[in-house]
Amino acid sequence: MIAELISREVRRSLSGAAWLPVAFFLLVAAIVPFAVGPDAKLLARIGGGALWIAALTAALLPIERLVEPDRADGFLDQLALAGVSEESVAFAKITGHWLTFGPLLLIAAVPASVLVGLDGPALLRAIIALAIGTPALAALAVAVAALRDPAAHAGATITVTGPAARTPRERVAALAEVLGVELATVDVPIPAFKEQLRGFGIPEWTVEGLGELFELYADGSAAGVSPEGEAVTGRPPRTWEQFAADHVAAFAP
Repeated sequence: MIAELISREVRRSLSGAAWLPVAFFLLVAAIVPFAVGPDAKLLARIGGGALWIAALTAALLPIERLVEPDRADGFLDQLALAGVSEESVAFAKITGHWLTFGPLLLIAAVPASVLVGLDGPALLRAIIALAIGTPALAALAVAVAALRDPAAHAGATITVTGPAARTPRERVAALAEVLGVELATVDVPIPAFKEQLRGFGIPEWTVEGLGELFELYADGSAAGVSPEGEAVTGRPPRTWEQFAADHVAAFAP
């Protein structure tokens, strides 16, 4: 799963302006001599720091596409529902982001070092430092992207339902069709249902609570349908018939 997420991040970046962070890196490096003048000794002293500033700004340049599109279209919610941890998602995004700008940045560091007046040994030290430090810049960019806007659903109460209300009889009928067998339903009066629960040794407060829930389903009070689940996950909910077909082995006698 993590490899697939990393591949997705790389493909999405390469389909856009993947060259932009590197171009920005070289642009910042090219501006430095004009800002400080042609003094070679001064450029050599500040050249390494200038490359780091250029690398930082280049890493932060694409933050708008790192997290927000996935949050807006519900992709992050889908990953959460699939059991993918936030740490795994963050690792995939950091790795994918670094792969799309880090190696190119190391190559661009060669002409950039000429622009800021670094000699051979200084260039080697700068490339090694960038190779070690740019993953941290990628992590910083992902963190900044995640913190730019509060979560869209923070503090909200979301009602998740299926696409249509189904009575117990309708659910049993759909299950019978999927299994290819005949299934019958028997109406159990609520008092008898409670007595069965008590016979299992279930505490009285639980018996009463389950009895009330049973009554809500029996009279249709719990038959509401909400579109909020689809708004959060970004995909339509499965029908009961689809659920039964997907898990037919679990229902098989």
